[in-house]
Amino acid sequence: MRFSTSSAAALVATIPFATAQTFTDCDPTKKTCDNNIGLPEDAFSSDFTSVGGNRSWTAAAYSTITYSSNGAEFGISGTKQAPTMESDFYIFFGRVDVKMRAAKGTGIVSSIVFESDDLDEIDWEFLGGDTDSVQTNFFGKGNTTSYDRMVEYPVSSPQDELHTYSVDWNSDRIEWIIDGTTVRTLTYDDALCVGGKNFPQTPMRVKLGNWCGGCDGQPKGTIEWAGGKTTFDDAPYVMYVEQVSIQNYNPADAYEWSDMSGSWESIKLIKDGSASQPSGKHGSSESSVASTATSEPTKSHGVDSVKSTGHMVSKTVPGKSYNTSAPYQTTGIKTSIVQATTRVPGAQPTGGNGIEGASPSESAAADASGVTPSTGGAAAKTVMASTALFGLLFSLLL
Repeated sequence: MRFSTSSAAALVATIPFATAQTFTDCDPTKKTCDNNIGLPEDAFSSDFTSVGGNRSWTAAAYSTITYSSNGAEFGISGTKQAPTMESDFYIFFGRVDVKMRAAKGTGIVSSIVFESDDLDEIDWEFLGGDTDSVQTNFFGKGNTTSYDRMVEYPVSSPQDELHTYSVDWNSDRIEWIIDGTTVRTLTYDDALCVGGKNFPQTPMRVKLGNWCGGCDGQPKGTIEWAGGKTTFDDAPYVMYVEQVSIQNYNPADAYEWSDMSGSWESIKLIKDGSASQPSGKHGSSESSVASTATSEPTKSHGVDSVKSTGHMVSKTVPGKSYNTSAPYQTTGIKTSIVQATTRVPGAQPTGGNGIEGASPSESAAADASGVTPSTGGAAAKTVMASTALFGLLFSLLL
């Protein structure tokens, strides 16, 4: 859905913005948490059209994800469905390529989300009724005091044609890439990043999902942003993911948060029982062992192998057993789910800029900084910018 500048301004005047309905099992910037499960290899790939393609992925409770020659199918046929999966491991800087088709349907939102335990976040979002563009967005430390970070870019028929959507992420910049062409670059020192405080820089999981932003029960602003009211006359509305390729720039068995700063330099790489400093760029760590051996993390979902199991289930219905094949079995994500995210218009945000210890000048920068998109019509949509995926699962299921 596109907004003119005048209509967007009118909407802002009448609709308060939502606080983040974000969730994290443990925020390492607030208390001591278990280490993040790492990816010990520098590369991982999933071909969801092939047997064993769903290894090392866990679906959210009550999700139904089917597999076919089209890949993983995230279908929505009713208001209480929001099929979602996440990687069992975290990566720490890297490149992720997702080959997919977005779901059709007014108010239906397909999403690729990268999120950390302290709510750093990088997003791609696709509106089912928008047939020629995709939205890019980011958040740092769960700060949603402003919704001026979204920029949309043109893409040909995202619901009908396979495209590869990529994120290349290091300590200096984030690139959003469509079919090999970089469409957006965000640097650490960009004004929107408020001196780096809003720059995503901590280990992240990869999350894929499809949900209904136009369904009854959603806030008015969410429905407006999603493109309008959803009907199910043409359901199911299916997001197809064919392949995911991951390059991990800091391979490790686990990632340890050495303090509560939330800075990338504070993260330690745990490999073979030893800790080392991360690299901010592509490549291996920049220093040798930095401390004594650290114990293995508690594994909520284990990464048993990065090798194919040679078997593939036809359907995944977590909330029960998520059975890929023996011996690779994990349980569905509990309903306190994954570091969940909803950043949509609809409710009054809390005061301040959401950044602990920020100065008045930083607060002003966070609230007033804008971005000038390179495509027509996107500037008004930045007013309604949102990342929306996993938190909505809770409201849909209640």
